[in-house]
Amino acid sequence: MSSFPSRLRPSSRGRLAAVNAAVMAAMMMALMLAGCAPNAANMASPSADTPWTPNGHEKDMWSTAQPAPADPPGTPRDFAVPVNPTLAELPNTPDIDLDRTYRLPELIDIAQRNNPTTRIAWQRAREAALAVGMVEATYLPLITANVIGGRQDVSTPLPVPLGGQRYFDTTAEGVSPSIALQWLIFDFGERAAVADAAKHGAVAANVLFNGEHQKLIFQVTQAYYAYGASLARARITRQTKRNSIAIRAAAEDRLDKGLATTVEVAQARQQVAQSELRRVQAEGQERDAYQNLLAAMGINATLRIHVADDAGRRLPDASKVPLDAMIKLALAQRPDVVASYSALEASKSGITAAEAEFMPKVFVAGAVASGEGSFNANGLPTINQQATGSGVLIGATMPLYDAGLRAAQLKQAQSRAAAAENTFHRTQTLAVTEIVAANNQLRTALESYRAATALTKAASTTYDAALAAYRNGVGTVTAATAADSGLLDAREALADAHAAALIGAANLAFVVGAMTSNQTIP
Repeated sequence: MSSFPSRLRPSSRGRLAAVNAAVMAAMMMALMLAGCAPNAANMASPSADTPWTPNGHEKDMWSTAQPAPADPPGTPRDFAVPVNPTLAELPNTPDIDLDRTYRLPELIDIAQRNNPTTRIAWQRAREAALAVGMVEATYLPLITANVIGGRQDVSTPLPVPLGGQRYFDTTAEGVSPSIALQWLIFDFGERAAVADAAKHGAVAANVLFNGEHQKLIFQVTQAYYAYGASLARARITRQTKRNSIAIRAAAEDRLDKGLATTVEVAQARQQVAQSELRRVQAEGQERDAYQNLLAAMGINATLRIHVADDAGRRLPDASKVPLDAMIKLALAQRPDVVASYSALEASKSGITAAEAEFMPKVFVAGAVASGEGSFNANGLPTINQQATGSGVLIGATMPLYDAGLRAAQLKQAQSRAAAAENTFHRTQTLAVTEIVAANNQLRTALESYRAATALTKAASTTYDAALAAYRNGVGTVTAATAADSGLLDAREALADAHAAALIGAANLAFVVGAMTSNQTIP
């Protein structure tokens, strides 16, 4: 207490009683607060079969709600969540012209500007970059300003009363401000290893940010081509219905002329009904595909935008790049492979940092402090005191025993590095597998498109011939309806193969790591 000013002044039992009262009040307050913990359980439902309702103690969500009255026995239990109108506010609608027809590159641009996944990845990359700065800050000294202040009252009973005084009271109080410096100047490379690990983490986060955009481009492309295929199927079913109506008209005409039976007319009408069902199903799939496209873009599903139809888009040629060269290119630029390698390098830096924990650390410490006070006893003259001090220390610390903590931390870092290495090799293997599979899928889709093209031509010829033959009385309605169904299947197969080829080309570009912008769409 030498740095604290002190003074002695007369007092009485009243001050001691006041201090005791304050202590008792603090104890009572602590007991009351301790009782609040069990009471917090009242925020939950009273039983497992009773609906929970807000009671007014929920922060922000339903803070103004009143406890719901107990339901009479036998009342059906309602487990609905209370309404919070603020949660129904959707994000602002992006800048979209509802009268404009958008093509794939424009849809990708909208998705990149509005999809939350890319913003999340960007924030993670920023966090990783800030982590590097936080580690680099440990190379600089830490300077802190401190203020210590206090007061102490002491009451001592006198063996013999003096002048009516039965107690001798003293009070010590004071303030001591200081500025302290701490600087770790040498640690055998521990901070450097931690900084390297943070930098590798930042590289991985930035690579994955670009990878998230590549993934978004592919997802929008895939949904766009799937939506185009659904449009084509809807058109085909409408055309098929018109073909079925033509068969029905021919059957009814022949019936009027006495050349057909009611069974033939019924069969033709059944074909019309079947075509109508296929049309309804196809248009439902079209609506689903449109919603999938909006979901891939990450925009409001209630929007109704005009999307261009790429049914006539020229198919890409089969890749002429050797498969081995394609694999090497992918392993050198795929975001997941690069990020996995950065994680491996970061884990190796973690081993270096753990090894440095076994070495001593050299530090510099310094402080500048001052103190000011006064002393007074029973009306004696006040004694004032001021003091200042400063100092600089250079020291070293070396942990000698920690019950195996550092050894365990080193083994843990080595295990992380081994796991990261295996993860890297697994990522490489998966990348090769995906490339080979994507190449095979594209080849199959292109071959299917060529086969479906030939099938569609043949089915169209068959339908025309079957309808003409039935109208001229040399064919049957069964052959005509079968040809109608065959033509529908062939046209749908052609539309699906066309979309599959486009999606397959996009998938191959994505797994190779070449789908990097809205201008690199196959």
